[in-house]
Amino acid sequence: MPVAIVSGSGGLIGSEAVGHFVRAGYDVVGIENDMRAAFFGPEASTAHVTERLLAEHPEFRSESADIRGRDAVERIFRERAGQIELVIHTAAQPSHDWAASDPQTDFGVNANGTLNLLEAARAHAPEASFVFCSTNKVYGDTPNRLPLEELEKRLELPESHRYFKGIDTSMSIDASTHSLFGVSKAAADLLVQEYGRYFELPTVCFRGGCLTGPQHAGAKLHGFLAYLMKCTVTGTPYTVFGYGGKQVRDNIHSADLIAAFAAFHENPRPAAVYNIGGGRSSNCSMLEAIEACERIAGRELAWQMGEEPRIGDHRWWISDLAPFEADYPDWKLRYGIEEILAEMHEQNAERWTAAPA
Repeated sequence: MPVAIVSGSGGLIGSEAVGHFVRAGYDVVGIENDMRAAFFGPEASTAHVTERLLAEHPEFRSESADIRGRDAVERIFRERAGQIELVIHTAAQPSHDWAASDPQTDFGVNANGTLNLLEAARAHAPEASFVFCSTNKVYGDTPNRLPLEELEKRLELPESHRYFKGIDTSMSIDASTHSLFGVSKAAADLLVQEYGRYFELPTVCFRGGCLTGPQHAGAKLHGFLAYLMKCTVTGTPYTVFGYGGKQVRDNIHSADLIAAFAAFHENPRPAAVYNIGGGRSSNCSMLEAIEACERIAGRELAWQMGEEPRIGDHRWWISDLAPFEADYPDWKLRYGIEEILAEMHEQNAERWTAAPA
């Protein structure tokens, strides 16, 4: 049976990948050490997700290991050498704010951990597809230089602008403020590309916008749509950081992202890079998201406007999906903002009210 290794298997994207590839006939091995609980507190723990995956999928194996540990990572790959066909790397420290509180841990997880996985793959699975969950934060605050127009509830680009349909990878990552999180992820992104080019490994960087779905933990510092809906349901006050709440994000459901991973794996190529997100069909401003949460939950959100945006935060981000769609024409988005939020509410409202945020 072919083996798929998934780092960060207890997280939103990692757990979705586990289920997908177990059902596809893979012997899936997860690497997970529940650092989300250390990053964001007990409410963000992934332990229950790992327990659920083990219960639902007897074929699944979970390795309790830290990707910063070179020897542990190398062992996991060495023991399965010759069987590994796919590596999905989703383990990360994902927060701007947390990165600034502990830059060494942030860089160790995001950059050095990625290097350990790449080296293990090169040594023991050089033919395996290596899929990396990168981020649009590799572009720093360059998107904030776009000539945005202020509309009633959102910022927007003129239709004549080259990026109106979405930002592609032609945008520079240089001469911008990234946040320390953006820097560590950019380092990892470049490593993945270089292993593809230099060693001719089949690698891809998916530079995601907001990745979301009903399994998102919805922590305060990470997981904006899930946390927004959680606050609406539980009556927890919410603070919008800057830009008058008109900042725009595209959001991609975890199932749609995993489908993109699978499409790449079916026809891999070295050093591929794509911006991936909800694109023009699944995006919203903060104000629009608040309205949608209130409408779906049937109650008002107690929110206030903060004065300053987070460092390196984007005023507007919509991904251009056309390059990926051109290379993988069978892949299509299935979820929009309304469907994502409705699913979050349906699957989590009862649990959230039983254990308030």
